[in-house]
Amino acid sequence: MKSDIILSGVGGQGILSIATTIGTAALMNDLYMKQSEVHGMSQRGGAVVSNMRVSSNPVASDVIPMGKADLILSVEPMESLRYIPYLKPGGWLITSSSPFVNIEDYPDIEKVKEEIRKYKNHIIIDADSIAKDIKSARSSNIVMLGAASPFIEIEESLFIKAIESIFKSKGSEIVAKNIEAFNLGRNYSLQNKK
Repeated sequence: MKSDIILSGVGGQGILSIATTIGTAALMNDLYMKQSEVHGMSQRGGAVVSNMRVSSNPVASDVIPMGKADLILSVEPMESLRYIPYLKPGGWLITSSSPFVNIEDYPDIEKVKEEIRKYKNHIIIDADSIAKDIKSARSSNIVMLGAASPFIEIEESLFIKAIESIFKSKGSEIVAKNIEAFNLGRNYSLQNKK
């Protein structure tokens, strides 16, 4: 088993929580893991990227070479396009449909989505709306994790256990909302992958 994952977005969108959840689930499965430093967190709204490599064999480097990523999980659509050169043929691009407009000349969102749709294996999900529908706007990153989970070789139950472990200090209601968010994202991908 091997999953090379690029996580991207902007500061404040929950990339660190996504990485922590994947990492916790991987460790619960006795897998090896390496993760690069999450870049951009020092500036809210600044670009954020992290390489995460999960494997049943020891991992030598945390850097994913160009054209070798199994998955790009992006919580911001334009940021997903920045890392397309890293996606391997047959890899999956999972991105939020909601732009984080943090620059004056942000491109038209429909043109961004048009570019994303050029890649056969893609899922564009409105994670923000899903999270708002369950009255948990802050869990949109966990909706995104759920949407990406079918493309990561870790059992669904381990993601749920990881969410319980990470969010338990915030109370059972927060745990339940994040599990619901994860399940809704996962179900969306399972129903919409081609």
